[in-house]
Amino acid sequence: MYSPIDPVELDKLTEGLENTFRSTLDVVAPLKHKIERQKKLAPWYNDQTRTLKQLVRNLERKYRSTKLEVFHSAFKDSLVKYRKELNKARSAYLASQIEINKNNPRVLFRVISKLTKSQAVTEPQIPAIYTSNDFMDFFIRDKIKQMNITSSLSSGLADLEQNPVTEVRLEVFNPLPQLELEKIISSSNSTTCTLDAVPTKLLKQVLPDIIKPLLMIVNSSLALGHVPKAFKTAVIKPLIKKPNLDPSVLSNYRPISNLPFISKILEKAVAQQLCSYLQRNQIYEKFQSGFRPYHSTETALVKITNDLLTAADQDCASLLVLLDLSAAFDTIDHTILLERLENMVGVTGTALAWFKLYLTDRYQFVRINDMSSSYTKVRYGIPQGSILGPLLFTLYMLPLGKVIRKHNVNFHCYGDDTQLFISAKPDDRVRLKKIEDCVEDVKSWMSHNFLLLNSDKTEVLLLGPKAARNKLSDLMLNLADFSVTPGSTAKNLGVIIDSDLAFDKHISNVTRTAFLHLRNIAKLRNALSLHDAEKLVHAFITSRLDYCNALLSGCSCSNLNKLQLVQNAAARVLTKTRKFDHISPVLSALHWLPVKFRIDYKILLLAYKALHGLAPEYLQDLISYYEPPRLLRSQGSGFLVVPKIQRSSAGGRAFSYKAPQLWNNLPEYVWDSDTVSIFKSRLKTYLFSLAFDN
Repeated sequence: MYSPIDPVELDKLTEGLENTFRSTLDVVAPLKHKIERQKKLAPWYNDQTRTLKQLVRNLERKYRSTKLEVFHSAFKDSLVKYRKELNKARSAYLASQIEINKNNPRVLFRVISKLTKSQAVTEPQIPAIYTSNDFMDFFIRDKIKQMNITSSLSSGLADLEQNPVTEVRLEVFNPLPQLELEKIISSSNSTTCTLDAVPTKLLKQVLPDIIKPLLMIVNSSLALGHVPKAFKTAVIKPLIKKPNLDPSVLSNYRPISNLPFISKILEKAVAQQLCSYLQRNQIYEKFQSGFRPYHSTETALVKITNDLLTAADQDCASLLVLLDLSAAFDTIDHTILLERLENMVGVTGTALAWFKLYLTDRYQFVRINDMSSSYTKVRYGIPQGSILGPLLFTLYMLPLGKVIRKHNVNFHCYGDDTQLFISAKPDDRVRLKKIEDCVEDVKSWMSHNFLLLNSDKTEVLLLGPKAARNKLSDLMLNLADFSVTPGSTAKNLGVIIDSDLAFDKHISNVTRTAFLHLRNIAKLRNALSLHDAEKLVHAFITSRLDYCNALLSGCSCSNLNKLQLVQNAAARVLTKTRKFDHISPVLSALHWLPVKFRIDYKILLLAYKALHGLAPEYLQDLISYYEPPRLLRSQGSGFLVVPKIQRSSAGGRAFSYKAPQLWNNLPEYVWDSDTVSIFKSRLKTYLFSLAFDN
């Protein structure tokens, strides 16, 4: 029977376990300083290839000195053998790198680019003039301190703050079974922090021997509402936001917190129970798609684009405002967050005590170039890189939805990205101007909650039929303290949106980037097996063709043909097919759906998930089953209601579908993961037959 220990003993047990890890590792594998060799060899160069190379050079010298044919023949044979072995070693190295980083495209891209020498792949170096203390001072909330923060909200906003979301309570966390803890640890990424006593890979290998003390630490923390002191220190790693930014500007860096592995396991155990509680009691903001199951950037953009297209179909113009926050995670006020957890979310008792201790007495330091800054107490903000950070941020932002709804403005959030949009007839400028008051109140609410709206990165887009946009060509908006003129394009959650919602620039950008990666893959194709080359194609090409491709339903044939050319080229590189050979048999042999049918597949899959509770609520509201007015053979055949639209040039792409009868043969009383997999397989086979059997 499990019995928790007191907080003091819990701290001692945690520190004792880490000390045992360190002392044992020092005995078994003591740290040694090694001088790095100046000569850099190819990473796949090994002892066997080195021996063969030496043999080749010896035979070459003998042949050149003696001019004997026997040495000449031996030299050529050894050279051929050496080159084969070198290519074999190179292929093995590439295969291992692809397997290790198959779920990390960023690292995989860096490896491939370095091997192909296609571009500079070295990450920007932090200038020597900056010390770790400089970064530590910069990452303090200086900007927020300099803001003129309103002491109290307006009466309307204050009322919105007081409204509770739920009357239910989360008072205690349940202890974890041993199998559940083993599952959490095994499924976690094997990342290692400077503060970890042992490498994570080694910890996983000896997990059966140490699972008991780990289980005691985690369950005691959950039961007592106490977080061990060893878990409340973070190493800050300054990470440049984009490779093309100036590394000498401190504002171009993002503070990423590296936390001890065991502390992240504890956070994951808490996050699982908190997410289950939020999901069970419907406490989430309906239009918040960040860090939630069944939600994604694609579902958020499908909803937004569908609403904009529907408005355009009614000859309405729409204003889309994309708000950006500065250092959102770093400026969160702990007192406000805890009050929100208690009064709006319903976290009380031991569970609330756990969060209070999680946020208090935390310390962080910056480490760059093997130098560490002084330790600084964390008085505000939540760690970027933690498990609980994103979830706590979405709960911190809960009242924002009510602030926006007060102005009858549509919105959608994804993490700290907020999209506001409003539609009206082009003559009704008064309604369109309501978005100004909405942004003003949003900024006021954010200021009161220690969040800073970044006016430099806030974008406005005017969408709708061209005639409606022409009537609003002189529209100028005054958003909070800055004026802005609507632009023609804006990047939203990785997709470039244009005023016509034709996605021309987005498709051109995807095509250009995909061909860049395809050229790199082509340079390595001869050194890769078909299986490994296919992994690279899916990681760099297919992932881009499929990202948010549900938005492209109904796009022009010329745009879809651009994407199809990318897929065709990828198939040729993968299978080494000649340029003028027919591509359809190649796609059929690879079992690749053409781009148009991949889009149809995604649309039907979203419709299926929405009908069976596997999609966000806002997508479920878009579709419903068709019920004939009288008893017909189509009764219960799986058709969906097709909304009536004007079929205008701007509004003919609304996301309303007529689902095929494909899932009628599946049991409707159970929709587990196996059934969903069967459905996906059947749907793909169905579309595959449409694509190639005609």
